[in-house]
Amino acid sequence: MNLTAENHRVPLSDGNSIPLLGLGTYADPQKTPKGSCLESVKIAIDTGYRHIDGAFVYYNEHEVGQAIREKIAEGRIKREDIFYCGKLWNTCHPPELVRPTLEKTLKILQLDYVDLYIIELPMAFKPGDAIYPKDENGKIIYHETDLCATWEAMEACKDAGLAKSIGVSNFNRRQLEMILNKPGLKYKPVSNQVECHPYFTQPKLLEFCRQHDILIVGYSPLGTSRDETWVNVSSPPLLEDPVLNAIGKKYNKTAAQVALRFSIQRGVVVIPKSFNPQRIRENFQIFDFSLTEKEMKEIEALNKNVRYVELLMSAMFGENA
Repeated sequence: MNLTAENHRVPLSDGNSIPLLGLGTYADPQKTPKGSCLESVKIAIDTGYRHIDGAFVYYNEHEVGQAIREKIAEGRIKREDIFYCGKLWNTCHPPELVRPTLEKTLKILQLDYVDLYIIELPMAFKPGDAIYPKDENGKIIYHETDLCATWEAMEACKDAGLAKSIGVSNFNRRQLEMILNKPGLKYKPVSNQVECHPYFTQPKLLEFCRQHDILIVGYSPLGTSRDETWVNVSSPPLLEDPVLNAIGKKYNKTAAQVALRFSIQRGVVVIPKSFNPQRIRENFQIFDFSLTEKEMKEIEALNKNVRYVELLMSAMFGENA
């Protein structure tokens, strides 16, 4: 696989393609100055990124859309050069809400379509205006979900041209099989976005997805920030790992660059989040070296089956997923 800074797209099962490296745009809306997402996306596009990962619940899609539109107006890119992924939130699983929710996202972005639209989580919350609907005891109010019915509504969005490709996120094998085995399935998910990095390599899920031609998109590919509200901070910081740093020294690269290179060589798409201009540029410098088979095995051996992102899986749901 000859990957370059100019061309690192890989095919999706539906005939479209996705760049292996993208910019994640999640940031705590309360702690992030207005405009920082806008500037970061513009810097990323100038650096060479062509894949931007966002979501309605990040509350910054208007900035992402503005950045893309400004760069198109400058003549730096065309719309078709950019790959944008948006997400269907947990309160919008009922089939009749799927298309209006995507249309709302497109209105915020001021774009005609998204390149990929994914179901963000396999569980549903009570529909309504509250993003995290809670009862009087502060517990999340769940909602019965029929993932197959939600998926049919996603298929209709693809047919309508509102999304070029459709996929899922945080799905396990059983949930993927539910969709894959659905009678009358029109389009299978092209991707499954999950946490994936050298301490959480997801070998079984990766193998299952490969067999079914579903691409893994890895979030938190560098571990995560040490934000105690949603991160398991007892997990050791990935970027301090001696193996990643020793390999980095050999290539004159950082541990972060080695971790990202490891993932893309496994065929895992990575979407590191950064609003720091230097790190945005640094994370892109992964196409001028490659890891040997021995180094890949050394990094694979670092797997501790450690999730950093425990907010979604346990704190929020009060259970160990």
